Amino acid sequence: MIDKLHVLEVIDTTLSGTDKFLVDLKISTDNRINVAIDGDNGITIDDCIELSRAIENSLDRDAEDFELNVASAGLDQPLKLRRQYKKNIGQDLTVTTFDGQTIEGHLADADDDHITLKLPRKKNPGGEPLVIAYPDIKTAKIVIKFD
Repeated sequence: MIDKLHVLEVIDTTLSGTDKFLVDLKISTDNRINVAIDGDNGITIDDCIELSRAIENSLDRDAEDFELNVASAGLDQPLKLRRQYKKNIGQDLTVTTFDGQTIEGHLADADDDHITLKLPRKKNPGGEPLVIAYPDIKTAKIVIKFD
């Protein structure tokens, strides 16, 4: 089986010094490697190709066959890292909390401890922003709008 720590090391080395960062790494028992990356200023196909080549060149196909997929963390995927929340300040989010609430609002702020959502006036007549601590967030997704 492919060594996950080795792949992580290659990813860290390749992305070091850039605004790119690892969001998710999965390696299945049949050596399917799935890497999701993001960047403070987005991800290009060239970013994915560069990382894919670095990982592929560090592994020996003769010793162990593998399938490799490097992609950007999709807009339809839940936010996983605090860095992703910070990057997406200004976007609308749908947040589901562990107590079962589903809240849609405008991401006004994100720091190391919590996010701040501005809620629509009709749902929040007082206009007070809602502060949610990261441990209370079950999932959060960007609301994709087609204007």
